[in-house]
Amino acid sequence: MMTDQHHIASAFDRDLEAVQASLMKMGGLVEDNIRQAAVALKTRDLEMADAVRRADADIDALEETINMDCARILALRQPAASDLRTVLTVMKVAANLERIGDYAKNIAKRTAVLAQLQPIEGASGAVKRMAKEVRHMLSDALDAYIRRDAALANEVRHRDLEVDQMYNALFREFLTFMMEDPRNITACMHLHFIAKNIERAGDHVTSVADQVVYLATGELPEEDRPKGNSVAYDPDAFKESDE
Repeated sequence: MMTDQHHIASAFDRDLEAVQASLMKMGGLVEDNIRQAAVALKTRDLEMADAVRRADADIDALEETINMDCARILALRQPAASDLRTVLTVMKVAANLERIGDYAKNIAKRTAVLAQLQPIEGASGAVKRMAKEVRHMLSDALDAYIRRDAALANEVRHRDLEVDQMYNALFREFLTFMMEDPRNITACMHLHFIAKNIERAGDHVTSVADQVVYLATGELPEEDRPKGNSVAYDPDAFKESDE
């Protein structure tokens, strides 16, 4: 009897490890798509932008696989307590990763349009810097997941304020450009939607961090994370990134 129980436990552990490995693979693909989407925008690299759009199908397929594997674990293994929490967290994190991947794809789609328009000085570099911060947040959130590190996850949650501040500064800059020259309106509108997509991706990263806190402690964070709804003008928002 003990041998059978041990075999069942070992099989469950293997299933859980496999689905978490798929989640980390999905996270890596999303990180790479964020980076490539921002680079493609700045360099007007349409081939790279198209690669981002194609790679999103792999991200979607991984989410579907993860959900099916989690459903099978729930049905066959009937996990208890902390193991159940892990399975539920994997499903929620995968859903957030899929949405972040969609935002990267949307950036790539607009890159093709922007490549045909007059560049807005400094804008693509500023957007790339914002995307870089979200990508670093995601990397840390995934590291926090692996380590079950609630402190790091909470740090990620609060770093989203900087992304909100970047977005607000860019929004003001785009308004200024549009008022100064109506010929900038189309490009600035597309750039604004891109910046908004990155800001929303940051929100989904904080949701990943929320789930890590839940996984590590058994409770969701009690306090709301700070939101940068009203910030001062940032004169450095359009400085070019070194990377």
